[in-house]
Amino acid sequence: MPALAATPPAPMRRSWRERWLAFRNGRIASPAFQRWATGFPLTRGIARRNTRALFDLCAGFVYSQVLFACVRLDLFRMLEPGPQGLGDLARRLGLPRERAERLLKAAASLKLVSALPDGRYALADLGAALIGNPSVAAMIEHHAMLYADLADPVALLRGEAGSTRLAEYWLYADHARLGAAGDESVAAYSGLMSASQALVAEDVLDAYPLDDHACLMDVGGGEGAFSAAAARRHVSMKLKLFDLPPVAARAARRLAELGLSGRVDCLGGSFHGGALPTGADVISLVRIVHDHDDSAAAALLRAAHSALPPGGTLLIAEPMAGTPGAEPIGDAYFGFYLLAMGSGRARTATELQDMLTAAGFAEIHEIRTRRPLLTRLITAKKVAKV
Repeated sequence: MPALAATPPAPMRRSWRERWLAFRNGRIASPAFQRWATGFPLTRGIARRNTRALFDLCAGFVYSQVLFACVRLDLFRMLEPGPQGLGDLARRLGLPRERAERLLKAAASLKLVSALPDGRYALADLGAALIGNPSVAAMIEHHAMLYADLADPVALLRGEAGSTRLAEYWLYADHARLGAAGDESVAAYSGLMSASQALVAEDVLDAYPLDDHACLMDVGGGEGAFSAAAARRHVSMKLKLFDLPPVAARAARRLAELGLSGRVDCLGGSFHGGALPTGADVISLVRIVHDHDDSAAAALLRAAHSALPPGGTLLIAEPMAGTPGAEPIGDAYFGFYLLAMGSGRARTATELQDMLTAAGFAEIHEIRTRRPLLTRLITAKKVAKV
């Protein structure tokens, strides 16, 4: 008996939204429609904004390199005392006059500096803001590694890029290397992490004052930026810092320099596959969870739950995916940064809340922070068993 021919599956009926998107995208992709839209009064503004947005995506690397050059040459510090002429700036920058002018015009177009009517240059708001946030300048310098790792993003996505500079830099991205960690290997990233934590520590402590707690343990606390900020605000609170042994040793030295050696107990260890120290009624994870893949992050949350007493609180503070108005930071920037690092991903607040529930936490809430694009804050409690 001849075999029956297979019946092809019936095509899925597309929703009205899918049909509308297909029609709309077809029109937008048409060169004839694009020419018409740039001339028609009701669509001209939209077309021009979209053209600019696409060009900015193409040129974004050049813009970032202009910023990098300004930071590397210390241009903003030079302009801090007041406006200066092109000749003086060229001499101080160590650049030929024409190339100094090229840099200054580029920086002015990006609103980093301002070109004055008399030909001098002055700081603009963005350049002035960088002077007040040295940690941002440190991150700009650090991005040279990221740019090198993203030279071939397709190879990175396919896992064909080999060892990346960020993976070598962030030692904890490779758990197998943690046992060999020494002071020299952690010095660079510990300093950068400390600078970046200082930027968000005050925002976290503003959002969640620690007055109702007796002892804070900052897990993955680096050189103690968050612990120091908490110590200054809460003079009677006991404080612990937990990080890799060489990092904890650096934290002890740094906190001693700040006059806080008797306030913070710096503990060395690894939370990968091990328990956390006990004794704290609030544990903070400041920009830590997103650095780790799901299995390691889940294990860390379980360890935090075990280390807390009943009624204890866990704080998770980090940039999150899906932040309104800052969506590219979580999914584009951190998505590719952490891919190059070799560990972790930015998660939505809902994903983190689900992970906290799975780890045994309850009373999970998000608390608003001043700058959610830099850090959002989730709190969770370990409730007593009934």
